[in-house]
Amino acid sequence: MTTYQTTGLTGPASTPTVAVKPLVLAAPERGEDLHVRVSAPVTGSDLPIVLFAHGFGSDLDGYAPLVDHWASHGFVVVQATHLDSKRLALPADDPRRPQMWRYRVQDMRRILDELMFLEASVPGLAGRVDHGRIVAAGHSFGGQTAGILVSLRVTDPQTGIAEDLSDSRVMASIQLATAGNGGDELTPFAHENLPWLRDQDFSYITAPGLVVAGDKDDLPLSTRGPAWTSDPYTLSRASKSLLTVFGGEHLLGGISGYRVAETTDEDPRRVALVQQVTLAYLRYVTGIDETDWEKARSVLADDHPLGRLESK
Repeated sequence: MTTYQTTGLTGPASTPTVAVKPLVLAAPERGEDLHVRVSAPVTGSDLPIVLFAHGFGSDLDGYAPLVDHWASHGFVVVQATHLDSKRLALPADDPRRPQMWRYRVQDMRRILDELMFLEASVPGLAGRVDHGRIVAAGHSFGGQTAGILVSLRVTDPQTGIAEDLSDSRVMASIQLATAGNGGDELTPFAHENLPWLRDQDFSYITAPGLVVAGDKDDLPLSTRGPAWTSDPYTLSRASKSLLTVFGGEHLLGGISGYRVAETTDEDPRRVALVQQVTLAYLRYVTGIDETDWEKARSVLADDHPLGRLESK
């Protein structure tokens, strides 16, 4: 595991981890069995869970810099390969494509329903997991998935109905470089290809959450520029925090993997910042310890070269 430093933040010592994949959950109505990866520390008990949703096109092997960091510091991290993954290569005319966003949420709920099975499938993990402390996290498209689990309302582009698809088993969220408001702020490309972004309502979210946004993340999906990815913070209610990563583009320095060609803003310091702030938040929101979170809020409140952390 690679751990990046130089941010001025510290954290607890890491421990060895174990990862098991693929764990297969039958999903006949999905058209493909759901493949899952579980990463966990080899020691410890009452371990909280991070349910992580990958970005568009990725899979259960992605985001090792985050997954490894969280697992080595006391969290059980569960990842799935969603239907939009390049590994599955669904054809452009696949009838499931317009509902890709909904299938992702169903994947997460299926995982929550099967936590006992997944826990028992990892050697040495049974009996060490706290099913009452679950945080949903995700990057990009996965950020919307995590948000829906804590009451983000998405209007179904086929029915015109915005259902409550939240899950009471999820206590908080972490949304990394994810989509903001829809409507007229979307580009024609987004309207045509990502219709599930047309109408999102963040006002129903009451669970605590951390939003991570890069101030250079100028996606071709919105006319508003990088500020668009801060909407999950600015348009939601209280109990939220926003980490703005200075110079960060969509992959926030390279969080999707240790050596990934798609990273356009590669910077180990940015990755370290995201690693350490998200871990501090996870430890804080799950009630483990708030010391590192309070330090991060202090250090990143003003004049830090890598980013700014604010809360409301």
